[in-house]
Order: sequence, then C-alpha cells, then structure tokens
Amino acid sequence: MTEALIGFAAVLALVLLRMPIAFAMGLVGMVGYMYLNSFQGAVSMVGRLIIDTAQDYGLSVVPLFILMGLFVNKGGLSRELYQVSYAFLGHLRGGLAMATICACAGFSAICGSSLATAATMSKVAMPQMRKYGYDDSLSTASIAAGGTLGILIPPSVILVIYGLLTETSIGKLFLAGVIPGLIGVLFYLGAVRWTVSRKPDAGPAGERTSWGDRLKALKGVWAVVLLFFLVIGGLYGALNVYPINLTFSPTEAAGMGATGAFLIALFRGSLTFRETFEVLKETAYTAASLFAVLIGAWVFSNFVNLAGLPEALRDLVQAYSVSPAVVMLMIILVYLALGCVFESLSMLLLTVPIFFPLVTGLGYDPVWFGIVVVVVTEISLITPPVGLNVFVLKGVVPDVTTGTIFRGVTPFWVSDLFRLALLVAVPSLTLFLPDLLF
Repeated sequence: MTEALIGFAAVLALVLLRMPIAFAMGLVGMVGYMYLNSFQGAVSMVGRLIIDTAQDYGLSVVPLFILMGLFVNKGGLSRELYQVSYAFLGHLRGGLAMATICACAGFSAICGSSLATAATMSKVAMPQMRKYGYDDSLSTASIAAGGTLGILIPPSVILVIYGLLTETSIGKLFLAGVIPGLIGVLFYLGAVRWTVSRKPDAGPAGERTSWGDRLKALKGVWAVVLLFFLVIGGLYGALNVYPINLTFSPTEAAGMGATGAFLIALFRGSLTFRETFEVLKETAYTAASLFAVLIGAWVFSNFVNLAGLPEALRDLVQAYSVSPAVVMLMIILVYLALGCVFESLSMLLLTVPIFFPLVTGLGYDPVWFGIVVVVVTEISLITPPVGLNVFVLKGVVPDVTTGTIFRGVTPFWVSDLFRLALLVAVPSLTLFLPDLLF
C-alpha cells in the first residue's frame, strides 16, 4: 500500500510540473511495477497493454464518437438548436441564458464533448445575449455550465472511457445518464432564475416569438432528432421493424452516428474536401491522445493493483467499521478537491483504478458510481482555478475576464452540488432506466 501511495503522490507531482498525464501515469506505473516485480515483467506488461489496445475492436467506439461530434459541429446543427430554444424561452427574463442551456443539452446529446459544446455554443449564443444587453457573467456562465452536460447526456465519450476502463456496460451507462442529465438542465434553469431574480438587469427579456415561427424553428431540428434516434434507438433496439433487425452494438451505433453526421453536413453543403481532411486529422489527433492516456491509466492501474492498494483500502474500511455511506462521502470530497487542480479526464483516469474496486467491494452499483463520478467531473469543469470550460470561454471571448466568468458560474456550481447530493441520496434516479430496459 505504501508503494501505491508514493506512486499516487509522484503522479500528482509530475502533473503539477506540467508533465502530460499519460506520461506521468505510464512512467510511475512502469517504475513502480518494475520495483515490485522486475524490469522484464514491467516491459512485458507495458508492451502487452500497447498491443492489446491497438488490437481492441471495442476501443474503436472512441474515435467514431469523436468523429460524429466533429461532423455535427461542421454541420451547423448548434444554430438550429439555439434558434428553437430561443423561440420558446427567449421572451422570459433570463430566457436567452435558459435557451443556451437547453441548446447545450441538445447539442451535447449528439456531440458527446463538453469542451466542443462550450466552444461551439459560445459562438452562437454570445452575440445574441450581448445584443439584448445580458450581463457578461451570466452569458458566459450559462455557456460554460451548459457545456458540462456534454459529458453526461448520451452519447458521452467520458462514459465510454469509464465503461472501457471498468468493463461496465456502455449501454447501461448511457441510459443511466439520461435522468441525471435532465435534472442538471432543470437545476441550471433554476440557477438562471435565481440570478435574474437578484439582478433583473443581468438578463432582460427578449422578443416574444409567434407560434408560427416556433413551429418553423422546430422544423429546423429534424437532423438532430434523426441523428439522436439513429444512434440511441439503434443501440437499444428501437429501430427493430420486422423483418429488419437494426440493433447496434456501441461501436456500430458510433459508426452509424458518424456516417449520419457526415451525410447531414454534406447535404447542408458545410463540408469541403479540405474541411473533411481537417476533421479526420483532428479525430486522429484526439483519439491518439485519449488512447495514450488510457494506456498510461492501465499501466498505473496494474501497478496499483500489484501494490495492493484497493484491497488495503477495503481492509482499512472494514477494520474501522466505517459505513459505506461515509466512505462514499470521503471519495466525493476527494474528487471535489482534485477538481480544483485537475482537468476532468485526467482526474477520472487517475482515480477510478483506485476507487472502483473499493466502491464495488462495498456493494455499490458500478453504473451508479460511474454517473456520480461523471457528475463530479462535470463540477470540475467549472471549478476554479482550472475549470477547463471557463478557459474555453475565455479563449472565445477574450474581453471577458476569468474572474467575471467564475463569478457568474457560482450559482450553477452550487446547483451541481445539490444535484450530486440528490443522486447520491436517491440512487434509483440513476438506475431506473437501466433496470427497466436491461
């Protein structure tokens, strides 16, 4: 156990010294494994992991979902989602911020990336909110917070990675993310209402849209609905119409989604040969980065398991008769603290190999734990001083200070804590849909 704790501290130190998380976990994991086993054993373990990762068919779901998200971005679907949300909510006080959150939720359902959602929606929503005199703190905060929904509402790349890392059903994880994602939307809308109730001029009401224009706006989102139904419906057998069987595996659903997003972008005239090449290049770069981090996480996980840290933690809990609820509370507090200095994926890959065996050993459902981890990871995306979504917004809107964005994000951050407490206290909110369909 001592070796594992030293290794964990070494990874933290290397990351704080700006070493990429993939290399930090891989280096510490290999050196630790070498210390506990042998040099030959460590080299053999790392080589086997690299080969297995390269040959694993299941991992192809990651680049395919990334490719789908990039084609969706090129297809301009974010603008249609924002327009239909604005048509129904824009006339309310704070309505543009509410429309932004709803549009982020819809876009994340076919994108799967928080950073991409925040970056894309900022270009669509920020000019409109400034046009109607919205306070910069509320405008940027609604985009940054709404963007965090991209890692929870299916299809989510983070949930895919958690499923691959822990061998948990991706289909169950996708279903489990639906209700917490919708609760997140409702709580964020409540945060907007609370903000404008305290400061009415922060979000003045916009123009009321007629029902004719609302119906016209709804027609513009057919591509979003079609793509979502193709991916999610195919994954859960909703497209089975005799005599044709269109039930997809997660990898097949990702492939169909990527193909559908490509055809939609092509049909809309949004793609040129150069842009298609750029999308493919960015997909390859992002997927390679993720695979490097995954390999590093698995190397570190093997070292931690060999050092006996999960078993030692479980024995420690049993020796002191600590209740499972207290253990979960301590784990969540660790995640909230790490969220102040780590970005989301790094935090997930560094901690899951340590906490997952302990949590499942205490009898908690791995699907439920996955959703809790992702919700805590969402919180880290808007937590100072790292808050990656905040810095994405800062890059798109350079004239707004990070202090202004973080100040506006505070009500959304608090609402996330309430949502986290609700999901921990009532696990059935997370497990209802997976239990119903599986």
